[in-house]
Amino acid sequence: MFSKKMLWGSLTALVLLTGTSGVTLAEMPAHSSAQASQFQRIEQPLGLKVSVAIAGLALIGLELWWFLLYKSPES
Repeated sequence: MFSKKMLWGSLTALVLLTGTSGVTLAEMPAHSSAQASQFQRIEQPLGLKVSVAIAGLALIGLELWWFLLYKSPES
């Protein structure tokens, strides 16, 4: 099936391929004044950002474990 080395390699490649350029949509210059006034950037607390990131990573890890690494007890 999958080895741990192959799993970690695949995850690393996925992270590298889907990396962002460091520019968010809120920081991009607007082409017209109507677009500039349409959205406002709302700064979120650092604790909230970290907790959402940790929860997301935990769910991803749970899915990987469930579908790739979990061995059900034989009935």
